[in-house]
Amino acid sequence: MSKRDYYEILGVDRSADEKDIKKAYRRLAMKYHPDRNQGDPEGEAKFKEASEAYEVLADAEKRQAYDQFGHAGVDGQAGGFGGAGHSSFSDIFGDVFGDIFGASGGGGGRRSSARRGSDLRYNLELTLEEAVRGIEKTIRVPTLVSCGTCDGSGAKPGTKPKTCGVCQGTGTVRMQQGFFAVQQTCHACGGSGQVIEDPCTDCRGRGVKEETRTLNVKIPAGVDTGDRIRLSGEGEAGSKGGPAGDLYVQVIVKEHSLFQRDGSNLYCEVPISFVDAALGGELEVPTLDGRVKLKIPAETQSGKLFRLRSKGVTPVRGGPKGDLMCRVVVETPVKLSEKQKELLREFQATLDRKNSSHSPRKTSWFDGVKKFFEDM
Repeated sequence: MSKRDYYEILGVDRSADEKDIKKAYRRLAMKYHPDRNQGDPEGEAKFKEASEAYEVLADAEKRQAYDQFGHAGVDGQAGGFGGAGHSSFSDIFGDVFGDIFGASGGGGGRRSSARRGSDLRYNLELTLEEAVRGIEKTIRVPTLVSCGTCDGSGAKPGTKPKTCGVCQGTGTVRMQQGFFAVQQTCHACGGSGQVIEDPCTDCRGRGVKEETRTLNVKIPAGVDTGDRIRLSGEGEAGSKGGPAGDLYVQVIVKEHSLFQRDGSNLYCEVPISFVDAALGGELEVPTLDGRVKLKIPAETQSGKLFRLRSKGVTPVRGGPKGDLMCRVVVETPVKLSEKQKELLREFQATLDRKNSSHSPRKTSWFDGVKKFFEDM
């Protein structure tokens, strides 16, 4: 009896690539595997036929011989049932999902026991001056460091971790019931693939120990609340030889008694007397670089904003230096003597109440109030 064409058996074209051939075989193997068709001779026969076709077409040399000479070129080379390396349905199951789990039908290779350490965050408070100018700070960080006694292996000096006898170092075990198989983390080694029979007495087999580390952190000029500085490799130590995590220093700038920061600009309030506001004058105002003179023109109103250029902050990510914005607040005098009160009354009497030029904002406000009530 002549054999069927292998391409026809798998249902693929002669130009099909390796991926298409493998996909077609998986589909037929899942459908006709004996574990799913017990007592069905026809299904078993179709599975053998598909396995034989796959073994030939999946091999580049055998496929070339088959394409050139047909069955005569590969007779005796195909293994028939099981020839494609799948003796049970669990093997087919593993092969189907092998691309996801990173394993072949046989259960995959050994799982590395190395684990990267966790990243850490440290909140660092700075004064405004420190944040603007930059500074080097010494911090103490509680963390996990690699055990020096066992060099992070977790095993007592002179001994080594051994391959787990349950999972044979893969870190996973396969549970099968009928034709259904499930891959689980090995309970004996916790997925590391290794067991420590004689643990290190200092770290108790963990490979890491708790320790408070002292680090010097360089804070660049211009940082602000919310900025983070990454210290690579200064986080928790990795386990079983894995790399350490990173430490992120989170900047928090404390409130300042004089200045408020908004990006690259600084703001401050400057109290002035009503005499200086009316007549004008010159004041000394503070900046982060020292004192500077601020000229107050006559008839300055409370809330007026004066800009001192380039007296703010240079941004940490570059750009022009910001400005210092000074908001003047006219202060009402308090605790006046009787003589001072009398002088103010005399001054008030000199003002022409019919002349609105002395208090334009006040006059405008009262005009608005009058109109409001008239329109009601």
